Amino acid sequence: MAGEFGTVLRRLREKAGLTQDELERRSGVSVSTIRGLETGKRRNPRMTTVQQLADALALRSEDREELLGAAVPGRRGDGTGSEAEASAAEAGAPVGGAPGGGEARAGEPEAGDGSAAGAGVAPPAVPSSPPVSAAQTAPAEAAEQLAKAVAARWQREEEQRRIQDPYPLPVRWKAACETLTDHWANIRRLPPGAPGGPLDLSGRLEGIAETYRSIPSGRLVVLGRSGSGKTVLTLRFVLDHLRSRTPAEPVPVIFSIGAWDPTAVTLRDWLTERLTRDHPGTAAPGPGKVSLASALVDSGRVLPVLDGFDEMADGLRRPALEALNATTLPLVLTSRPAEYAAAVEETDVLTSAAPIELTDLTLDDLDHYLPRTTRKTDRSDPAAGAWQAVLKKLREPSPDGAPAPLVTVLTTPLMVALARTVYSDTPEHDPAELLDAERFPGVRELEEHLLDSFLPTVYRGARPGARGWDPERVQRWLGHLARHLTELRTPDLAWWRLGHGLRRSTRTLVTALVTALVIGFVDTVMSVGFSGSLANGLLDGAIVGLLAGFLFGLVHWFTYTVTGKDVRPSAVRLRIRGRPETTTWRAGPRLVIGTLGGTLFGCAYGFAVGLVRAFSWHAGLSSALSLGLIDAIVFGLIFGGAAGLTFCLLGLLETPLDIVSAVSPGSVLRTDRRTVLTQLCVWAPVFGSAVGLGAGVVVDLLQGRLGRLVADPMVSLMLGTISGLGGALGYTLTMTAWGQWCLLARVWLPLTGRLPWSVAAFLDDAYQRGVLRQAGAVYQFRHARLQSRLAQRRVRQARVGQGRSAQGRRRG
Repeated sequence: MAGEFGTVLRRLREKAGLTQDELERRSGVSVSTIRGLETGKRRNPRMTTVQQLADALALRSEDREELLGAAVPGRRGDGTGSEAEASAAEAGAPVGGAPGGGEARAGEPEAGDGSAAGAGVAPPAVPSSPPVSAAQTAPAEAAEQLAKAVAARWQREEEQRRIQDPYPLPVRWKAACETLTDHWANIRRLPPGAPGGPLDLSGRLEGIAETYRSIPSGRLVVLGRSGSGKTVLTLRFVLDHLRSRTPAEPVPVIFSIGAWDPTAVTLRDWLTERLTRDHPGTAAPGPGKVSLASALVDSGRVLPVLDGFDEMADGLRRPALEALNATTLPLVLTSRPAEYAAAVEETDVLTSAAPIELTDLTLDDLDHYLPRTTRKTDRSDPAAGAWQAVLKKLREPSPDGAPAPLVTVLTTPLMVALARTVYSDTPEHDPAELLDAERFPGVRELEEHLLDSFLPTVYRGARPGARGWDPERVQRWLGHLARHLTELRTPDLAWWRLGHGLRRSTRTLVTALVTALVIGFVDTVMSVGFSGSLANGLLDGAIVGLLAGFLFGLVHWFTYTVTGKDVRPSAVRLRIRGRPETTTWRAGPRLVIGTLGGTLFGCAYGFAVGLVRAFSWHAGLSSALSLGLIDAIVFGLIFGGAAGLTFCLLGLLETPLDIVSAVSPGSVLRTDRRTVLTQLCVWAPVFGSAVGLGAGVVVDLLQGRLGRLVADPMVSLMLGTISGLGGALGYTLTMTAWGQWCLLARVWLPLTGRLPWSVAAFLDDAYQRGVLRQAGAVYQFRHARLQSRLAQRRVRQARVGQGRSAQGRRRG
C-alpha cells in the first residue's frame, strides 16, 4: 500500500498531466524509483530526489511544501521541522528514516518496521551521503545566473526608455469582464465544493508583482488597447518580481509571443529556443542529455511573460490559446482586448487565468506629468510651462459636450510619450498647435501626426560622438525594416535575418555568385603562384570558382530553403588556449555531419572536375563518365575525411558562452564574428593540411583498384592550400550567420539602397534615439503602432515609385 509521500507524489504528477516516463525525463529520477515511491515499495526518499521531483513537476510553493511535508515525518504545515530533519535535508540524507539511504540494503531491516533500529537503537555509523551532483545543481545555479542577467538587462532597458524620467506614468488596471475570466474556483485552485469568490485585482504599476502573487494559479492575463502600457507593465513586473524573488520561485523572462507559430513548434520547445537565443550560455548541456535551457523550462524554473498575443497572425491565436491551455505552466500573457476576446470566442478562456484590463490616463495624470517633462519658460511663475495652457484649455467644456480629440489621444502612455518627445524635448515646437481643429479634426489625424513627427524630431541633429543621418533616408531605411518585419510576421529585428526580406531565389543566387567570385579569385592567385602561368590560373580559377559557387549555393539552398532551417549566431566560442570546459558534447555529431557533408561535396566536385578534364581531352561520353566517377570517389574520400576531422576538432574546441554575459544585438554580432574568425584560423590550416596529406593516402589506398592514379606532391600542396582557403571562405559565406550578414546586410542591401552601408551603427543609433528597443539578442520597434505606420508609408512610397516608373516608360 502506498505511503503518504507516494500518494501525494502520484496526485501531483497526475495533476501536472505527466506519465512516470515523462517525469523521469524531466527530473532525471529513474522510472523504477518513481514507481517504487508511488507504490510504497521504496521509502525514505533523499531530499535531493524530492527536490528534483518538485522541480520537474513545476510545483508552486504550497504544493512543494505539501510534497516536502509528506517526505519529512513530523514536518509542520508552516514549513518548519526539527533541526535534525533540516540538517539531514541539507546534507542530502534520506528524510524521515535511517541515514543509510532511501532503500534498505538486502538483509537489513528498514527503519520503522518494528526492528531495533526502528525502535530507537542507534545505528552503526555510515559514511555521509555523497554531495549533490553537478547535473542536479546545474539548473538551480543556472536559474540564479539567469535571474541576474535578466534583471541587469531590463534595468538598462528601463533607463534607456526614460521610464523613470521624471517618474513612471500611472498605469492602473481593473478586473476584466467575466466573459474573459475562468471560474474563480479554478483561479483560486480550490478543491471541489469549496466556496470562493472573485479576487480583488485592481491596482497600480508599482503593485503588479503583489497582484500576481495574490493569484494562486500563477496565471495572469493583461489586457489593454494599443499603447496603453502593457509592455512597460511587463518590464516593471519582471524587475519587481526579481527584487523580491526567493530561490524557489521561477525567473520571469519576457518572450515576444508574436513570433511563435504554435502549429509548427510546441510551447516548451519555442521557449527553449528563445531562451537559448537571448541567453546563449543556456545552450550548454544540462542534466539528462538536454540543454540547460530545456532543463530550466521543463523544471518550471522559468516564468514565461508572453508579451504581444495580439501581434500573432489571425489564424494562429486560436491554436496558441489551445496550446497554452494544454499546459499548467504559470505565466503572464498580454494582449489587446479585441484579439483576446476573439480567440476566447473560438475556443475558451486561458485556463485558471485571472485577467485584468488597463485603464485610461486622466487629465489629472497629465497635469502632474507633462509640465514636469519640459523646461521652465516663465521665471516669474516657475510652474508655468509649454503644456500649462494646453492642459487648461482641455478642461474647458466644448459646445457639444464631447471631449476634445486631444483628450482622447492623450489617454494612452504611448501617445503621451510621443507628445513629450515632439513637444517637450524640442523648444521650437509648441503643443498649442495640437488644439487646431482645422488641422487635426479627429483622433486619427492627431495620432498620425504624432507618429509621423516622431522620427524627424529624434533625428533633428547628430548625437554627441555619433554621426548624423539624412532624415529622408532614415525614413526609407526604417520603412524597409518595418515592412521586412511585417512580411516575416514577427516583431523581432534580428541582424542575422535581415537578408530574409529578399526572395529565397535572390538570396541563394547572391550567395552563390559572391562565393564563386571569392573562391575563383583565391584559386586564380594560388594557381598562378604555383604554376607561373596566368592563362592556366585564370582558366582554373574560373572553373573552380563556378563549381564552388554552384555547389556552395546548392548547399545553402538545401540547408536553409528545403529544410526550412534558419542560419543562427553561434551559441559557443572557441577556446584555443587551455582546455575547453566542454570537450565532447558536440564533437561526435560534428564528426558525422562533417564526414557526410564533405563526402557529398567531394563527390560532386570530383565528378564535375573529371567531366571538365575529360572533355578538355576530347574524350568520348563513356570515358568522361568513367573519369568523372573515379574522381568523384577519390575526392569524396579526400574531402570527407578532411571535413570530418576539421568539424570534429572545432567541436572539441567549442565551449558554451557564459549565461550572465551581457547579451545585446551588438554583443551577439561581435561574439559571432569573433567565433567565425577563430573558426577560419582553425579551418584553413587543418582542412588544407588534411586535404593535401589525405590526397596521397587515398591515392595509395586506391592505387590499382581504380586504375593508375597519380599523386603529385606539388599538386597535393596546391590542392590543400586552395581547399583550405576556399573551403574556409565558402563555409563562412554560406553557412554562418556572420557570413550571411556580411554578404547580404553589409553589401547587397546597401548596394540596392534598402539599408545604409554602416548597418550596425545605424541600428545602434536608432536604439539610442529611442526608435528601437532591445529585447535580448534582437531589436524591436519602440511600439507596434510605429512599426505599422512606417511599413504603411513604405508601401505607399513603393507604389508611387512604381507608378512614376510606369508613366515614364509610357512616355518613352
